[in-house]
Amino acid sequence: MALEKKIILGSLSVNTNNSLGVQMDSIIEEDGKELSRSNSRKVLAPGDDVTGEDAKVQSVAGAVWTDEVVAAYAAAVAAAAPAEESDGE
Repeated sequence: MALEKKIILGSLSVNTNNSLGVQMDSIIEEDGKELSRSNSRKVLAPGDDVTGEDAKVQSVAGAVWTDEVVAAYAAAVAAAAPAEESDGE
């Protein structure tokens, strides 16, 4: 009875703002038979560090996140941020 835990890429999507939706599946197996499966999800924004991510995530980020895409995303985030209020001093 050997238990094994695997973490695999469940799904990967490119969103309209070029962020990546990543789902990782955690699988517990006993003697090759799946006992349980759970998943976690996260979103990676253009320009995020993906060095610790699955190789497929790194590959897609490298293909999609051109310098122009990263700059456009940063500009959109900056434009959506509320202006800093001055304290009048």
